[in-house]
Amino acid sequence: MTNINVPEPPAAVAALLARHPLLSGLPPDVAAELLLDASALHAAAGQILFREGDEARHYLLVESGQAEVMRYSYNGDERVFRVFEPGQLMAEAAMFMPHGRYPMQARARSDVLCWRLSRKRLHDACRRWPDLALKLLAGMSKAVYDQVNKVDWMTSSSAAERLANYLVGLQESQGSELTLPLSQRQLAAQLGIRPETLSRLLTDWQAQGYISGKRRQWVLHDPAYLAGLSLTARRPF
Repeated sequence: MTNINVPEPPAAVAALLARHPLLSGLPPDVAAELLLDASALHAAAGQILFREGDEARHYLLVESGQAEVMRYSYNGDERVFRVFEPGQLMAEAAMFMPHGRYPMQARARSDVLCWRLSRKRLHDACRRWPDLALKLLAGMSKAVYDQVNKVDWMTSSSAAERLANYLVGLQESQGSELTLPLSQRQLAAQLGIRPETLSRLLTDWQAQGYISGKRRQWVLHDPAYLAGLSLTARRPF
């Protein structure tokens, strides 16, 4: 992993940050303020960007490549919580944790270029632009609400319903030809089901003609069937 020292981020990076929903409707000065003292961070696939429990001094803006946040369970299985794409921010919520530490580990999923942005600059910007603080609060509130809904769904749904809901969610962004961002073992851990249960469901759905594919490449042939299974996961607000 390499820290790249540059006098200041290129204009393209400022434009990338300015397009983030967090800064929507805010003055251009906000992005410039947040990028003060920023440094570039390049990591090869598999390298750690920060570890769970490290002091949370920086959050990251992904410029190119992919990164993921994950944890290891007590039995050693790794659980990937989210994959980050170019233009997305990582760990901005951790900048406000009372304990001041990262609650998860971040890892480069592919060769990735990120920009390390200062926690102090973010705090100062929130004091200067209250609308930024309100947008951060709204985003964190939505994350809590989504997590409550997820826990409710995970404890009341079947394995088939969870998998169908996941595939339907991917279809909304990728279309009927899907590339799973996780390995099947990681996906099983995320959905709270056993790997062999996931494998059996995929095999059964292939036999019935609902889907086809293998490993991470899948095609949905009957999205309506999967949407019907996932219907109870959809909330009105």
